[in-house]
Amino acid sequence: MLYKDLEALKNDLKGSTRLDDNGIQLTDPGAFRDTVLDRVVYNAVFHTDPALRQASSWIVWAASQAAGAVSSSIDGLYRAAGKGKYGNRTVPAFNLRGLTYHTAQAAFRAAKRLGVGAMIFEIARSEISYTEQRPEEYATCVLGAALKAGFQGPVFLQGDHFQISAKKYADNPDKEVGAVQDLTAEAIRAGFYNIDIDTSTLVNITLPTVREQQALNSSLSARMTQYIRKLQPKGVTISVGGEIGEVGKKNSTVEELRAYMDQYLEALGEKTKGISKISVQTGTTHGGVPLPDGRVAEVKLDFKTLEELSRVAREEYGLAGAVQHGASTLPDEAFHRFPEVGTAEVHLATGFQNLLYEHPAFPEELRRSIYQYLKDKHRDEWKQGQTEEQFLYQTRKKAFGPFKRQMWDLPKGDIDRIGQSLEEKFAFLFEKLNVTHTEDLVAKHVKVVKVPRRRPF
Repeated sequence: MLYKDLEALKNDLKGSTRLDDNGIQLTDPGAFRDTVLDRVVYNAVFHTDPALRQASSWIVWAASQAAGAVSSSIDGLYRAAGKGKYGNRTVPAFNLRGLTYHTAQAAFRAAKRLGVGAMIFEIARSEISYTEQRPEEYATCVLGAALKAGFQGPVFLQGDHFQISAKKYADNPDKEVGAVQDLTAEAIRAGFYNIDIDTSTLVNITLPTVREQQALNSSLSARMTQYIRKLQPKGVTISVGGEIGEVGKKNSTVEELRAYMDQYLEALGEKTKGISKISVQTGTTHGGVPLPDGRVAEVKLDFKTLEELSRVAREEYGLAGAVQHGASTLPDEAFHRFPEVGTAEVHLATGFQNLLYEHPAFPEELRRSIYQYLKDKHRDEWKQGQTEEQFLYQTRKKAFGPFKRQMWDLPKGDIDRIGQSLEEKFAFLFEKLNVTHTEDLVAKHVKVVKVPRRRPF
């Protein structure tokens, strides 16, 4: 499936596309989608020649714009929520760690069937590392999936937890901030027009007042917002999110939200557009807490606090509301509560990972190889008192990068079976989070801006 050279790639496009300097005309969209697209995406991910990877990614970007699946900012929709123009809908944000192209197709298929326009595909700073998916690759997989599924409308790509490491910041503040700025610039170039700033790691709860505790978090969030505004493409207002409570730590309070927002707005200045949502902590942990037998402990999420934080965020600051992280391991019967309490957005990752690893179609031989790799390469993370099941549950996310190609090269029948289960899961979430039939709502409030890129070959 790998092209011999650039000419082979160009020859593969003949008959379905026409190239110009800044875009593509899809002369036979069906042929491109059915016979060419899979190869182009595969080469964008796996080819060893950077020029061929870049060329393949450009083809997907240009084709997605031609087909009407355009990378966009969700800012307009969230501003509408902050003005009370809609409510009781919670936008799901999906972190896809493995089989990204195929998993995103399942989401887009479910979205088309249910009329969903409000959904986000995201990847966190930490995930970029251990899944070996740079922003350009992730964007190519998601936009390629939209093309494959025949989805039309805005596609929301988000940088999740673009997080300042407290330890690295303490050692060298300028270097750590610079690293996050560099990643942010890379993501924006790749088409990520939604960025979640996470400087909540720098909240210092030992300080005497809540305002002092949130001061550094607020000022750095404002600095990052100003940086993002300078990089956003012409006509695009990037959706920016802030965070007041690190996931897995103590629950957030209204006092903390006000302390953060008041100082953030002071530091930002009136001329710069600020954040559109605020991430909070209300009782979840990323990935869930595995029990000794491998099951995940029940999460006790404080919906009352989440409701109050969302209300204050909307009514006092014009934000869409609060954002809930680490929710994918909640019991199914909990998800309808998010729109009921006015949650703006919910982040979902580990549930899809678990579905993949535990699916009957996932080959047992590959699973054994992955688990042996984890026991060999990550043994230093095996905590005293942990069972093997707990250790594997917490570390198996780190196999997505090293085993990426083996997963992509699974038999089509296995991938199709996994994809069907994923599609059912996405459909369930869309319905429970009340984002079905949101195509018109998104079209009304989201400005679609096509950002051309000059052809690199």
